[in-house]
Amino acid sequence: PADIRDAAQAPVRSAPAPVTDVARLCVCDLLVAQCDVNCCCDPDCSAEDFSLFTTCSVPVVRGDSQLCSQKAAVYSLDVEANPPERIFQLIDQVNPSIFCIHATNYKEALYLKSPEIPTPENFDQLLDQFGGAAFSAEPESWNLDTDDQNPPDANETSRYEFGVPVQTEDAFLRLPSPVVSSWCSDANPAGFLVNQATKCIRSVSVEKCDSIQALSMLFYINSSILAAVFQVDITVQSIIVQSLDGMRTLLSSGDVLRLPMVLDEVCINAVLGVNYHITHTDTGEIIEAAAAFVLGAISKETLSIEQSFEISFTQENTQPVPLSGNPGYVVGLPVRAGFQPQGYPFPAAFLSNKHSQLTILHSTSTQDCLAAQGARAPVLFGYNMISGCKLRITAAMKCQPLAQTLLDVLKGQSFPEYVASFGNSQAQDVLDWVPITQLHISEQLVSHTLQSSCQIPVSLGIEVKWTKYGSLVNPQARIVNVTATITSTTLKQLPSGRERIIPITSSVVFTDISSPAEPSYKAWPTIDIKLPFDFFYPFV
Repeated sequence: PADIRDAAQAPVRSAPAPVTDVARLCVCDLLVAQCDVNCCCDPDCSAEDFSLFTTCSVPVVRGDSQLCSQKAAVYSLDVEANPPERIFQLIDQVNPSIFCIHATNYKEALYLKSPEIPTPENFDQLLDQFGGAAFSAEPESWNLDTDDQNPPDANETSRYEFGVPVQTEDAFLRLPSPVVSSWCSDANPAGFLVNQATKCIRSVSVEKCDSIQALSMLFYINSSILAAVFQVDITVQSIIVQSLDGMRTLLSSGDVLRLPMVLDEVCINAVLGVNYHITHTDTGEIIEAAAAFVLGAISKETLSIEQSFEISFTQENTQPVPLSGNPGYVVGLPVRAGFQPQGYPFPAAFLSNKHSQLTILHSTSTQDCLAAQGARAPVLFGYNMISGCKLRITAAMKCQPLAQTLLDVLKGQSFPEYVASFGNSQAQDVLDWVPITQLHISEQLVSHTLQSSCQIPVSLGIEVKWTKYGSLVNPQARIVNVTATITSTTLKQLPSGRERIIPITSSVVFTDISSPAEPSYKAWPTIDIKLPFDFFYPFV
């Protein structure tokens, strides 16, 4: 029943259990499911790995140094043993200071709680709660029982950290990938929040295709994902069937399990691709998992097939935002842009515009500026662009409406205020957004037949300055400055019956400020003289 299921899931919404056991803490464990060199507390290291260590990079692991009494894990190497062995000791340490903590009974202090972001709706409520000189942050109850500082392991699988393998009933969520060669290896775990896309080669035999586990849908969905007191089943989102000639058809019903089988010396329903989509909460709890399959037919002559696998993660109640690189921009992808939300007391986040992109005027076949209003083209990173249209001015046109119309044509209905410095910048990362500097320049056109003046915008020039960021081996493109310059011109009122055509232009220029300037060899000074014949004597 729904009430029983909701009651079972309610405790899962509590805060993640802190790890306070020093025997399980390891600050040098950086690689997932791999042994870190000279990291004596790494649980992924075996006795053979320890025998190759030269020292322990972290010899002592302690908890909170402010506690009066605490455990300490001491690691060392016995180099006289053959082979060398790791020595582990768990000792008690006493804090000599009289100002120490006897017991950590304030549970809410053991984890970081995400603060509530002020909005126009809840700002008054938060102001009443936290706006005074002091406010209460006491928990509902004080628990002096220190034996419950290490909760059971059942709750530790409810929430995941970045890069941690997603656990299932039998082992972990598999994402096959090539290891040494191009052949598929099923030992590659899917890391939490790590979007991956792999392709590998699988050896097949049509006669035995119904017994090859990697060709069956069950191999990828039969194990549920562990999530505390309940488990998340992997549902089938969609199924695409591919024929021998490569034609693909989307099945109307995706919840039907199709197993591989041999039919007329052809293996059908063999898995050619799997696309996982994982939905999680902001605290790292997996709440939904779905898989989209591509099933194909294999002829008797085929000895191997190429399989493709992909996994992506999305936070609940959020819309996935298309990225333009990870992390740096990729040439040819749109420049991401947005604006600061209104009503916030401080710059807390950035909201994307309609298309999350920086755009310019899109040229049309008619070249009519009034007809081109609303037509926009995305600014692609690394591509210098120019577009424009023609404006036909008559004596009946009013100045102010015409100027506003041209400004909308150049900048669009909602010109963004900020540009993402990286291709994968998130909206909540305030420092990853670069403000757009807007400049206005006026120039004057002289006309002896006009009587009154009118100033209208005629061009928009966007300059994007970027630099290479990170390693020299694999530099990432990062935007550091964006300037939008509006150029206006002064026109005077035309006599009745006269017309004038003015070009309206919009351009984008990308400047790499990290590349050194090329020397101008022609600018180097030269000396045009004739040396004496014995200048280098006695050398030739």
